[in-house]
Formats: sequence, C-alpha cells, structure tokens
Amino acid sequence: MSLLAVGVSHQTAPVALLEQFAMGADDTVKALHELVGSDHVSEAIVLATCNRVEVFAEVDRFHGGVADVSRVLARQAGATVEELSPYVTVHYEDQAVAHLFTVAAGLDSMVVGETQVLGQLRNAYALAREQGTVGRAMHPVAQRALRVGKRVHSETGIDKAGASLVSVSLDRAEERIGSLADRPVLVVGAGSMGALAATTLARRGAAVTVSSRTPAHAQRLATSVEGRAADLADLPAETAAADVLVTCTGARGVVIGTEVVAGAMRSRIGTTGPDRPLVVIDLALPRDVDPGVAALPGVHVVDLALLQGERGADGHAHASPVAADDVAAAHALIEAETALLRAERQAAAVAPTVSALRSQAAEVVDAELLRLAARLPDLDARARAEVARTVRRVVDKLLHEPTVRVKELASAPGGVDYADALRALFGLGIDAEVIPARTNLAEAVTVDPDELRPGGTA
Repeated sequence: MSLLAVGVSHQTAPVALLEQFAMGADDTVKALHELVGSDHVSEAIVLATCNRVEVFAEVDRFHGGVADVSRVLARQAGATVEELSPYVTVHYEDQAVAHLFTVAAGLDSMVVGETQVLGQLRNAYALAREQGTVGRAMHPVAQRALRVGKRVHSETGIDKAGASLVSVSLDRAEERIGSLADRPVLVVGAGSMGALAATTLARRGAAVTVSSRTPAHAQRLATSVEGRAADLADLPAETAAADVLVTCTGARGVVIGTEVVAGAMRSRIGTTGPDRPLVVIDLALPRDVDPGVAALPGVHVVDLALLQGERGADGHAHASPVAADDVAAAHALIEAETALLRAERQAAAVAPTVSALRSQAAEVVDAELLRLAARLPDLDARARAEVARTVRRVVDKLLHEPTVRVKELASAPGGVDYADALRALFGLGIDAEVIPARTNLAEAVTVDPDELRPGGTA
C-alpha cells in the first residue's frame, strides 16, 4: 500500500475551474465513499478549501489509484479526466507526505504562512474518521501532518506573513479607503471564514454587522465581536450603509446580485456623497457576488481571482513578507518530519516480511523435528527437547542478522527494496509497482482515456 495525493489548487488552476470543484459537506461525504468504494483506494481524506481540492489516499496500485481518484474529481467538476489533466498534480509516497505537510504548514497557500488551512485539514481528517474512510495507514500520516503544521507555526516566524486571505483582502480595502477603524463593515456569512473575517475586522477597529442564512449564527458571531446582527432581508439597506462588504457564505449560487449593489450605490447619493466608494471582498468559492458588480461606478471588488492574479514568482499572493530564514526553517522541519515518518512507514512495511520469514522458519523447524521423531522413536524426551532447542537456536541466530538489518535499512531511501529481496530469496514474494514520486495527471494515467470518463456530472 502507498500514499497518493491528487488534486487541483491555486498553484495550477484558475479560480473559474476551482469554482467547479466547490464541495459542501454532503459532496465531500459522497466523494469519500466513492473513493474507498473504488477498486484501488482503501483509505481517503478530501481537503476542500477556497483554493484547493485535494485527495490524500492510501492505494494498492499507483496507476489504478490515480485513475480512481481522477474519476471522482472529474465527476465533482462536471468534466472529463482529459479536460482536467493540465491542472491536476499527482504526488506519490514521500512526495505526497511532504506535500501534505507543506499544505498543513501554510507554505503552499495563496498567502504563505496562513493558518486557516491547518484547521481545514483538521476538519477534513475529522470528517474522514467520522465516515470511516481512514484507517491504520492514514491515521498516523494525518496526525503527523497536523502536528507538523502546528510545529511550523509555533517554532518558526512564518506567522509574521499575516494570518490568511482575510488579512490580505482587508489590506487591499485599506489601500482603497484608508483605515477601517470605526468604519461600517457588513460580513455576510457566519461560518469559519466569516468568523475569521469578523474577528480580524474587530481587531482593526471596524464596526461589524453580521448577516447569515441562520440568524442565530449571525447573532452569536456578532456578539463575539461586539457588533450587531442583521437579517438577510435587509441586505440592500445594510450594503448601502457599509464601506466594506465581506461575503463568504459557502452557497452554491450568487448571493449578492448586481442589482442589489447598484441599488445600494444609488441610495448613497445625496446622503453620503456620490464619491463614497464601496469595497466588496468576495472570499467564497464559488463566488457569492455577481461578477457584474465590478463594473459599477465606485465599487472596488477584491476576490480570489484578483488575489491569484497578484501572485509573485513564488506562486503566492503578495502579502507581508516572510523572512527567507523562516521559510527555510519551515521547509527543514518538514523535511525532517517527512524522513521520520518514512522510516516509521517503511519499518511497518517490512514487519510482515520479517514475520513471514520467522513463521516460515518455524514451520520448517517443526516439520524437521517431526521427521526426526519418526526416524528416532526411541529418543528420550530430555534429548528430544535439547535437540529442539538447539535447532531453534541455530535458526534464530541465522535469521537474527538479516531481520535486524532489514529493519534498520528500511529507514533509508529505497529501504523497502531490501524487504523485497528478502521475499524473493526466501520465496515469500510480493511484487511491488515501481513508479515516480511526483508527476502530473497526463503522465500518471496510462490506461485507455475512455475508461476514465466520469459516470456523471456533479
């Protein structure tokens, strides 16, 4: 069994494509069961965030696993595997582990060093456990990833980059209208992203109003930031009164249409001045705000597509700079943890070989002792016991060095090859599939493309 990571992210795909992958809780549960119900996937975690959808899976065959995961992703996006191929990346074994650790640490995020993805990974792991799609193979991998993410944030200075996309988006708003202190801000959505937005706004001194499809959630969040709650029915009036609108509902369609914002801007004329701008921050995927809003006079839109377009050469959105030393320290920690987990997984992988070898030796000893008993029926019990102890002692000594060495060598790169050799030499054989650690989908999928077309659309 081997670890596989297959998915799309802001690093490889445009926001328009990421929107096609948007997954609610029910979608994620369906995908998890589809994955573990396929031919080659035994365990799976689906990490779906505003800028990535990735599957981390334990598979019995590389190409078969890639094909199975690709079918599920394609169905979710309403596309074919061939259409997704240019945007999907595939990581295998050590590279899959390192990638998961890098994601958990916030090093692969649109804003390097952000912390929200760690909580999202924790939730994804919790959902997979609840659904029974993780087991002995992936429990230690996921738990180590959460520990690594926490260590990176606590032991390096990477957090100095700013907490999340929320911080960067609010920075863009302040570039347009100045400090947010005492300014009215409307937050639409009271989930995890809405809570992060409201909390960050409160720290910046904004007067926060929260609106949500669930009034109780809006009231609870508003109370926590010393703001007020508003009904969704009052959205036009609340938008007209706000200097900044932050939306992050998780809905599958447009929540705020062009006509709502246009009406809000018209109502400002004569009361607050015609040149009072409105900054709209849309952090939802798929987006909450109609794209036509960006064309309205006086409205400035900050969304994931804009932030993606501002990425630097390193693939991350421009934000408060992270010191190169902090990034290097984070990568070094990830490298060390990846090596440690590799050693643990490889030691576990050779354990069945060692056990099988000792079992085979014990069977041979038992068979030979039976033959000896048949040949020498008059041998007394004491002598028979001494012969048995001697034979077993000789076998144990002969097996001691190779079994100890194979466990030691398992922690080194390619260490499992020694276990394969042991299987071959002693007739224990299990053939292993040899494939690259990291590739793209087009290289990974080598079966007939017609076999990979999804059975339906999302």
